[in-house]
Amino acid sequence: MRREPRIILIGPGDLARAVAMHRRCSTQTLWSRYHRAMADPRTYLPTLLARPGSVHLAARDTTGRIVAVGHLMPDHSAVEAALLVEDAWQGHGLGTRLLRHLGRHALTGGWATLYGLVLSGDERMDAILRHAPVPVHRSEEYGTVTAWVHVPDLATALPAGRRRGFFRTGRG
Repeated sequence: MRREPRIILIGPGDLARAVAMHRRCSTQTLWSRYHRAMADPRTYLPTLLARPGSVHLAARDTTGRIVAVGHLMPDHSAVEAALLVEDAWQGHGLGTRLLRHLGRHALTGGWATLYGLVLSGDERMDAILRHAPVPVHRSEEYGTVTAWVHVPDLATALPAGRRRGFFRTGRG
């Protein structure tokens, strides 16, 4: 029986593991996340992981490998969520788990809106968004869907005891 990956906070010190995970992802999976062809992950991940005010989460398997990442990046009164799940782990609920953790952080962080940019027709992201505990609003422009939720709505959708202390922060 395979144990579920653990959700942990990550940062610049986890660069090598995050790069390794990106390198295990297919071109299609990377395109779905970044909406363009990407260079070597060592060129853009250091800046992303060091972005001030951001929260970075990872799903780590029992061997210590990062198999999925989620980012929460402030943008004025809103905060952008972004997900990347390694191909071999897609369809196991990791994207949904990461998005729920990011939503909880957005709630405790006081942001008004949580949004993400999704390519039109991205069935994997549509499946994740269907599991959102609150209504997801959408608008489409030039093949990109902006999906958003009102963060205060999460207060009624998430059990009170799970709004705080939702991260396991240990690296071990």
